[in-house]
Amino acid sequence: MPELTLSPAWAALQQHWDEIYDNHILDFFRQDSSRFKRYSLHAADIFLDYSKNRLNDQTLKLLMDLARDRDLESWRDKMFCGEAINSTEKRSVLHIALRNRSNKPIKVNGSDVMPDVNGVLARMREFTESVRNCQWLGYTGKRIKHIVNIGIGGSDLGPIMVCGALKPYIHPHLRMHFVSNIDGTHMMETCSRLNPETTLFLIASKTFTTRETIANAHTAREWFLKSGASEGDVAKHFVAMSTNTKAVAEFGIDTRNMFEFWDWVGGRYSLWSSIGLPIALAIGMDRFEELLAGANVMDEHFRSAPLEQNMPVLMAMIGIWYIDFYAAETQGVMPYDHYLS
Repeated sequence: MPELTLSPAWAALQQHWDEIYDNHILDFFRQDSSRFKRYSLHAADIFLDYSKNRLNDQTLKLLMDLARDRDLESWRDKMFCGEAINSTEKRSVLHIALRNRSNKPIKVNGSDVMPDVNGVLARMREFTESVRNCQWLGYTGKRIKHIVNIGIGGSDLGPIMVCGALKPYIHPHLRMHFVSNIDGTHMMETCSRLNPETTLFLIASKTFTTRETIANAHTAREWFLKSGASEGDVAKHFVAMSTNTKAVAEFGIDTRNMFEFWDWVGGRYSLWSSIGLPIALAIGMDRFEELLAGANVMDEHFRSAPLEQNMPVLMAMIGIWYIDFYAAETQGVMPYDHYLS
């Protein structure tokens, strides 16, 4: 950070802020009747209006100068090539591979990851269709009616957000539940409304050792077994999103129902991986793949659009402008639809 804030590009922004910091947004509109048209764009069926921000043409120029000074375009290209740009963990950052619907090779350490990605998607399709079409039945032969996702962080927040946003598309005979709190009350309150014969639990933990998740998973398992089910019945009501085959098997889950994801998937992006299994169960695999395809369109926009017309870049750089120069500590997020709340 000291290297960044001592750079000429940063100093130019600081000087510019000193000159315009007390200008009102209304002043900018009075000075430029075409401001809305010039400060808005469409990309991937998304519309961005950034005209209502405290900035002008010079601000945008200096922000893009800063981005280029920090080699943003080079780092972006390195990410798409699978280089280990996560310097703290020495890992690639390849959520974009999960959304790569072109099937162009994306390599990590010289190996194309797309066959593995597509293999997991194919297994997710087979599994979700069997549940939604009543081919996967509980231990008493009844159809699955309730899906309980047990996870924490990105293994909870992403899926619950998407399932909430796409609620009108959820299968009419399925009810989605999400448990993340370790205190036990959340799990038991959820289970009190369920029938173990028609409930399927999804355990989301890459290592299958996440303390909160595994504690809740064992609580769910004990509740299930107390209903009269046997140890052998666990495999019909529990599946895992993990890579720890041994721990998953010891829990009682059939490892054929373990859906893998990789260390190059960051937590906040995990919904695009097998962690998105509850989403796929809720809305169907066709719609889940439409979700991937939509994200891929934005990925391609990010990769190819000039910085000045690049939606993610503009939003990021305007964020830097507010956080580092206006010392803004709060960002307003105002959903335009109830399902996005």
